[in-house]
Amino acid sequence: MITEARIRDEIKPIEGLHWITALRAPAIRQLVEAGKIQVSFFDERDLAEIQSPDYPGERLIVCKNPLMATRRAKKRQALLEATERELNKIVAATQRSRRPLKGEAPIGLRVGKVLHRFKMAKHFRLDIREAGFSYARDEVKIAEEAALDGIYVVRTSVQKAALDTEEAVRAYKDLGHVEQAFRSYKTIDLKVRPIYHYLVDRVRAHVFLCMLAYYVEWHMRQALAPLLFDDDDKATAEAQRDSPVVPAKPSPSAQEKARTLRTPDDFPVHSFQTLIADLATIAKNRIRPKLPGADSFDQITRPTPLQRRAFELLGVKL
Repeated sequence: MITEARIRDEIKPIEGLHWITALRAPAIRQLVEAGKIQVSFFDERDLAEIQSPDYPGERLIVCKNPLMATRRAKKRQALLEATERELNKIVAATQRSRRPLKGEAPIGLRVGKVLHRFKMAKHFRLDIREAGFSYARDEVKIAEEAALDGIYVVRTSVQKAALDTEEAVRAYKDLGHVEQAFRSYKTIDLKVRPIYHYLVDRVRAHVFLCMLAYYVEWHMRQALAPLLFDDDDKATAEAQRDSPVVPAKPSPSAQEKARTLRTPDDFPVHSFQTLIADLATIAKNRIRPKLPGADSFDQITRPTPLQRRAFELLGVKL
């Protein structure tokens, strides 16, 4: 979402507004070619802070995640093999005895479809002829890409006095919470879309109200965490991490909830949606006694122990 153009034209002109984002692969490669990123950075640590004249007044934090590197290498190998299987079919089609595939255009069309499907064109050298086709892996380009496996670069305008190197990486990795928030208020809980408004003020008002609703939901999730699958002991979970680069692991209490499906108070563990649905069964009934002269009155259904605990956590009195 935070592109170079958006940073330059919309964010930087706003005084006091800071941002954290990450560089795209071409920009990372430029830093490697300029000698700003070296493999020796990761001999002892998995992150290092660098500077570049291409990003004046900004901080660049180079990180390497070994798990991400392994996943990326496996995925690339699988895509290479899948591409080769399909290309071998084209080679065989050009060599068959009956009605062989001929012509640079027909052969090129089939090859193009395969490369477009697997996005592996940059990793192959092709030789398309009128009466034949062959290919080979471009090992140099594959090795160049593999050298960057697991490496990402956090880019930020926040000064070190406000966020040190590790804190900046943690803040960037909170992007996962932002993505969860978008899913929550767009499709799961609040369902902000589709928006049937056409005037700018109405669209802004609609989204603003949905953001306020998510703000309430966020606070409810924090309060109700002991009853949810959410980790309610994040301090312990964070203390288990040797580095902000490695993936976070649930705390022991969260793992126990996931294993037993029970809370320490022996309540069933809920998702936010199922707990809200459970609370929604509480109703206020209007009672009209069938007695002469008796007044009508309201009565709220008696909450279950789980519901009482949820309201206690929310600070709500029935």
